[in-house]
Amino acid sequence: MRIAFLGCGFITRVHSRHLKSLGREFVRSYASRDAAKSAAFCREFGGTRTYPTYAAAIADPQIDAVVIAVPPRFHLELALQALAAGKHVLVEKPAFPRMEDYETAREARDRANRIVLVGENDHYKPLAVTLRKLLAEGVIGEMVFAHFTTIARRLKAADDWRNDESMAGGDAFFEEGVHWLHIAGSLGPRIVTAHGHRPEPSRQGPDSRVKSMMVALRYDNGAVGALYYSREIPSLLMGLRLSKLFGRKGIITFESNGLVVVARGNGVPRVIFPGFRDIRGYQAMYRDFARAIREDRAPEMSLERAMNDQRLMDQIYATAGLMTS
Repeated sequence: MRIAFLGCGFITRVHSRHLKSLGREFVRSYASRDAAKSAAFCREFGGTRTYPTYAAAIADPQIDAVVIAVPPRFHLELALQALAAGKHVLVEKPAFPRMEDYETAREARDRANRIVLVGENDHYKPLAVTLRKLLAEGVIGEMVFAHFTTIARRLKAADDWRNDESMAGGDAFFEEGVHWLHIAGSLGPRIVTAHGHRPEPSRQGPDSRVKSMMVALRYDNGAVGALYYSREIPSLLMGLRLSKLFGRKGIITFESNGLVVVARGNGVPRVIFPGFRDIRGYQAMYRDFARAIREDRAPEMSLERAMNDQRLMDQIYATAGLMTS
């Protein structure tokens, strides 16, 4: 499959590193407003073509799909252009700042009869797959509590576009915490309500974003949960934290980044290493993208699935007294 990256920044570098492991299944090209940057990415990651504009890549009949890897403010415009040109689309998450944008993209997708995958790589990571499997097997029985912790001190520089909420779509939780909100809601029981609780923000230093949020969750099976997110609190090894799922027959404890899972419930306690080779799920995500295109079916991380996350995100910011954009 011939794909073109729209944007040559940090996240395109991450995607490209993982795609190199898939060999020639994906033929890569790069587009940037800076011709020197797209040429450098093309050389570094074994690409075949470069483009001086995003429009040039979208217009190229040799391109099957585009990866939209620019700040969220520009996602919708580029997605609509690509779909109108008959391209399949993988759009980085958060895909769009507002629910109306998702609805507009869905209408364009249906008109074009193309595949749109929202780049929620955490959905595909071995940790999430393992947790879904353990809950489906009833290892801990019916879930009662869920406790998710993702805390680290990872501040952005003053010139980082994420400091501009009009570019990022929202604060740090909206731009990055959405990955953990998705994991919390993708394990089996469905989240029906989510309430945000924000500590008093600090605007000191070059990273001026609101950087912390606590979310209270209620699931459709009656379970409740909490998600603690911060990018301003020091933590062991830049983010090593434990999270837990509590059931009526046992407990699943897991390292939040996916290093190890300990399941104590029905049967002998199990220590599971979900997998290091594709620990962040990017390779599995691209394989699903390719299969969805070949089989003309919805990908696992469809627009509809991402819209469920956006509904929860809207609840969180409404109850926290903030807006997402």
